[in-house]
Amino acid sequence: MGALAGRRIVLGVTGGIAAYKAVEVASRLKKAGAELRVIMTRGAQSFVAPLTFREVADAPVATTMWGEPQHHVAHIALAEFAELVLIAPATANLIAKAAAGIADDMLTTTVLATRAPLLLAPAMNTVMWESPVTQENIHRLTARGAQIIPPAEGFLACGAVGAGRLPEPAEIVRAAEAHFARTQSLTGRRILVTAAGTEEPLDPVRYLGNRSTGRMGYEVAAEAARRGAEVILVSGPTPLATPAGVQRVDVRSAREMYAAVLAAYDGVDAVIKAAAVADYRPAETAEHKIKKSDGELTLTLTRNPDILYELGQKKRHQILVGFAAETQNVADYARGKLTKKNLDFIVANNVAEENAGFGVATNHVQIFYADGRAEEHPLMAKAALAGIILDRLAGMLRK
Repeated sequence: MGALAGRRIVLGVTGGIAAYKAVEVASRLKKAGAELRVIMTRGAQSFVAPLTFREVADAPVATTMWGEPQHHVAHIALAEFAELVLIAPATANLIAKAAAGIADDMLTTTVLATRAPLLLAPAMNTVMWESPVTQENIHRLTARGAQIIPPAEGFLACGAVGAGRLPEPAEIVRAAEAHFARTQSLTGRRILVTAAGTEEPLDPVRYLGNRSTGRMGYEVAAEAARRGAEVILVSGPTPLATPAGVQRVDVRSAREMYAAVLAAYDGVDAVIKAAAVADYRPAETAEHKIKKSDGELTLTLTRNPDILYELGQKKRHQILVGFAAETQNVADYARGKLTKKNLDFIVANNVAEENAGFGVATNHVQIFYADGRAEEHPLMAKAALAGIILDRLAGMLRK
């Protein structure tokens, strides 16, 4: 059985000249065993008749929200049906509306109403594709977890030459297959993820902490669960909601995180330590609020346990993944941490870089491996980066 067998896919077709290629996409999806539904925009119907898709998909084709009343509201039914919403071709207009949350036809309303992942195959004029507005819209969508199949380069219908062609149908179907293959890549594995910062109390009111929101770790935990893993998320304080299917253990201080992680360590296949754990804590915690007085206040700090170092010393079968949030000499510090803590790989970034630090939806990282390899990844959504990290982890676990 292939990766698409029995998978529920909604294929959205928009009004570009490449709409005719979507017929082959639908045919290939159907032959691969997918359970297919098609939504066509009004523009798409100017290029291809709905009857064509109805015959290929062997199912009704949705073209409007304004037909006869049905027991199930059509766009909601399709939104709930979908395990994946694939839009090919995705025009600049569709991308803009999806990025802005506009829902003015059957397809955009379904996109807004679904919880299914979104896979887009853009197709448009080169200038439109390279427009800062389109690229900003692409960025907004990928920041929310949408996946993009990059357009091909070549001769376009408008006569221009450049990027903007719809990828070949076989490539689009392979992207859908890869999506579902990833959803099964961690089935049967137990993954421990740490996230957010820790708080080290000074007194009943104040604490020492850091700027971590936990967003990266939560994206990793959510994606691991989607891929079939049993996920334990040991989290410092954060307002983020617990991802679906994830067992969350709340802690506050570094010592509490240390105890929770060590308690679960023997029974897991991998640890992804994305938490920003305080290296030091106050040597003493005041029983009552420290009152302001004249002069300076001197605090004595003592070292917290190094959780990742301890895991590296105790490692038997586990894969260990660390993070290095630095402000200078990123590669040197990351490689040093990789070796000292006996990690399999480490994800490093410069938190002083714009849009790549704490509290934002994107990151720009380098990944360093124990065997000496290194990768650099462009600025991308943390949700997308979580997928890359888990791709690498899954590959190591298979070996």
